[in-house]
Amino acid sequence: MVNGISTKLVERFSEKVNDSIPGRIVKNAVIKNGIDAVAENRDAIVAMNHVFSDEIETGKVSNQKQSGRCWMFAALNTFHHKMNREFQLKDFELSQNYVNFWDKFEKANYFLESVLETANEPLDGRLVSWILSTPQQDGGQWDMFVSLVKKYGVVPKQAMPETFQSSSSMRLNAILNTKLREDAVKLRNMSSKGGTEEELNKTKEEMLSDIYKILTLSLGEPPRTFNFEYRNKNNTFYRDLAITPQQFYEKYIGLDLDEYVSIINAPTQDKPYGKTYTVQYLGNVVEGNQIKYLNVDMDTMKELAIKQIQDNESVWFGCDVGKLSNKDHGIMDLDLYDYESTLGIEMSMSKAERLDYKGSVMTHAMVLTGVNLVEGKPNRWKVENSWGEKVGNKGYFVMSDKWMDEYTYQIVVNKKHLSDDLKKAWEKDPIELKPWDPMGSLAK
Repeated sequence: MVNGISTKLVERFSEKVNDSIPGRIVKNAVIKNGIDAVAENRDAIVAMNHVFSDEIETGKVSNQKQSGRCWMFAALNTFHHKMNREFQLKDFELSQNYVNFWDKFEKANYFLESVLETANEPLDGRLVSWILSTPQQDGGQWDMFVSLVKKYGVVPKQAMPETFQSSSSMRLNAILNTKLREDAVKLRNMSSKGGTEEELNKTKEEMLSDIYKILTLSLGEPPRTFNFEYRNKNNTFYRDLAITPQQFYEKYIGLDLDEYVSIINAPTQDKPYGKTYTVQYLGNVVEGNQIKYLNVDMDTMKELAIKQIQDNESVWFGCDVGKLSNKDHGIMDLDLYDYESTLGIEMSMSKAERLDYKGSVMTHAMVLTGVNLVEGKPNRWKVENSWGEKVGNKGYFVMSDKWMDEYTYQIVVNKKHLSDDLKKAWEKDPIELKPWDPMGSLAK
C-alpha cells in the first residue's frame, strides 16, 4: 500500500505549527539565528567548568588543519606528553607528516592486496563495492598507528615538517584514489585473463612506485636518518647525530606498544561484553597489527581511563565529536542544546540503537588528559583536541560524563590496568566483524 502526502495532510500540519504563539516566536528566532543558537542551554555552559580534580601536565595543542589525521595526532600527543615530561621539553611535537606519508603508502598497498585477494568476487557484490568505495583516506585506528610506529619509528616535527598537502589533504586524497581505482581495473583485468602471481606482483610494484612518487612530491620524502638537536626548559643544549626513526623511538619514547589494548563500548546485541572483536579488511600495514577490541560496559571503560590518568598517562580515545558539541565553548554535553523544547519534538534513541541504525559511530580521536571526580565518581573530563588553539579553551574541551556514556566508543589503555578477568578475555581470539560494521569506522 502506498500512502502519499496529501494537501489536506499538509494543511493540518501547518495549522498545528502556527496555532501556538510560542511556536511562531520560536520559528522566527530559528529562521533568524539558526537552531543551535536558539536551543543553546546557558546553564549547561556555566556548569561545564574547565577545572579538574585530576589532570596531566600537557601544553600547547597541535593542529591537524584541513585533514582527517586526528587519530595519529592524538596518538603522537600521548607520546610527546611523555617526552615533554621526561626530557623537560616545552611544546615539543613529533612529525605527523612522517607518519602520514607511510600510512598513505601502506594503505595503497593494503588496498591493492585486497583487490587481488577479491579478484574473483563479483564487481557489484557488497564486499568489492565496499573495498572500492574508499581506496585510502586520512582516517585511521589505534592499531593502524601501532603498525606504522613498529615498522617506521617516529621523527621530530623538525625532521619532516608539514606541507601544503599534508595540512589540506582533499586534493591529494582525490588523486591517490583516482590512481588506485585505475590500478584496481588493471589488476582485476589481468587476473581475469589468467595473469600469474609473479606478473600481478610485478605490476603492483610498478603501481606502488607511482604512489611513492605522488607522496614524495606532495609530502616530502621521509628521512632515513636525522640529527636531533634541542634545548630543554633549563636551556641546556643536547645533540644526537645520524639517528634513525626507529632508534629515536626506542631511545626517546620507548613504550612497549604491545602492552596497550583497545577497549570499546558497543552495547548492541550482536557484541556481548567480555569478548574481543576484529574487523575484516580494516588496516594499513599488510603484515602489521590486527585490529582488535575488547568490548566492556561504560563503567568499566571509565574506570580504566581514570586509572591511567591517575598513573600520569594520557588516554587516546575515539568518539562521535559532532554530536551535542560546540567548538567555541569547547563543550561536549548532552544538555548543551535543548532541541526537544525548541522544536517541540522527542528524540530518544539509545546508544545501541544509534549504532544499529546508522545514527552514530566513532568519527574523531582525541586525548583524555584529566577528570573531575566527586566522591570518587567522574562528572566531567578534560579533552585535548587537535584543532589548534582558536577553538575551545586554548584547544582543550570539557566533556560531561553523561556525554561520554552516549558518544564515546573507544579508549586505549595499558594492560596493567585491566582486571585479571579482562586480561584473560583479551587473550581470546577475536570474533570477526564485517567490513561495514559500525566498529569498523575510522577516526578523522
